[in-house]
Amino acid sequence: MKEITDIVRAYQKANKEKKKTALATVVKVEGSSYRRPGARMLITEDGQLTGAISGGCLEGDALRKALSAIVQQENKLITYDTTDEDDAKFGVQLGCNGIVHILFEPIIENYVLNPIAILTALQRKRENAVLVTLFSLTDRQQLGTGMLFKNEPVLSRIPKLISHEVVRDVHEIFESKISAFKVYEQENKKIDAFLELIKPPISLIIAGAGNDAQPLAEIAYLLGWEVTIIDGRPTHATPQRFPNATRILVSKPENVLGQIQIDGQTAFVLMTHNYNYDIKLLKYLLDTNASYIGTLGPKKKLLNMLEELNLATPINLKRIHGPIGLDIGAETAEEIAISILAEIKSVFSNASAMFLKDKKQPIHVYE
Repeated sequence: MKEITDIVRAYQKANKEKKKTALATVVKVEGSSYRRPGARMLITEDGQLTGAISGGCLEGDALRKALSAIVQQENKLITYDTTDEDDAKFGVQLGCNGIVHILFEPIIENYVLNPIAILTALQRKRENAVLVTLFSLTDRQQLGTGMLFKNEPVLSRIPKLISHEVVRDVHEIFESKISAFKVYEQENKKIDAFLELIKPPISLIIAGAGNDAQPLAEIAYLLGWEVTIIDGRPTHATPQRFPNATRILVSKPENVLGQIQIDGQTAFVLMTHNYNYDIKLLKYLLDTNASYIGTLGPKKKLLNMLEELNLATPINLKRIHGPIGLDIGAETAEEIAISILAEIKSVFSNASAMFLKDKKQPIHVYE
C-alpha cells in the first residue's frame, strides 16, 4: 500500500505541474523476478520515477516504453523474457531467469476511471479491496486497470460480457484472501486478468512513548504503516518526539479502546515500561480482534500479568508475543525495532521468518 500511496502523491504533484504521466504495472511473472505482480511505478514525461517494477535494471527501458504510451495515448503490454541467457538483447540485463509482463497506461486526467483515480479510491477507507487489471497476452488492445471492488463495485469499466464472471471471481478472492490470475473470453478473444487482493496498511499501535519507541515508530512509518502512539505522559507523547505518527494519544488504559479503530490489520506493542499501565491495557486488548499483541520484556513479566488477570490460558500464551521480536541478537533500540517489526511483518504475511536459503518452496506466492 505504501507504493500506491507514494504513486498517488507523485501523480498529484505532477498534475499540478502540468506533467503528463503513465503508470507501469507488473501484471504477470513467469519464473523468477525481483518484483512480483502488483508492483507499480509512475513515470512522468520528464523521467521522474516513483515506485519500482524491478531491482533497477528495468527502469531505463520502462521509461522509454512509458513515454511511447504517453505520446500515443494508448495502453501497451511489454514482455521481457530473461529466460534466454542473452538477455542483453533487451538492453536491460535482468539476470532473473523469468518472463515479466508489464502494462503501461497513460494517465488521462479528465477520464474519471483512469488508473490513478482507481488507486486513489483505495485509500478512502480501511478495508480489504480487490483491484482488477485486464490485459491480453495475445491481442494488441490492452484494457488496463479496470475495477476496484470492496463490498461492492466502487469503480468499474469491466466489459459487460465478462462482468458477471469477474464479480464471481472477485468474491472468491475475498473468501480465499489470495490474489489470482484468471482468463476470460469475449468475442473469441482471450482476456487475461490479475485479481489483486489489497489490504489496508498495518496499523501499528505503540503503547509507550519512551526513547526506545522512537525508532520503532520511525521505521514503521518508512514501511508505510499507520503509527499510533499512546502514553499517559503528555511530556512524552508529543508530535516533536514522534513527527511521523498518524495519531498521538495521551490516555489512561481504560480509555484507549474508545479512541482507536481495531481491525484485522492492527498490531499492538506494549512497551510503556510501566507494569500497571501494561497490565490494564493488556486486559482490554485480549477482548479485541487485534491480529498481533506483543509485550516488551522477559517472559516472566508476561506470565505474571496473565496470572494476575486470571487469563494465563494456553490460547492467550500462544496469541501474545512475549518476549516480543525475532531472535537476531538485537541490543540497541534501533536493532530491537527491526526485530519487532520483522516479527510483526512475518505474522501478517503468515511467513516462517526462517533463513531464505533454507526454504524449500519458492519465495513468492506466484512462483
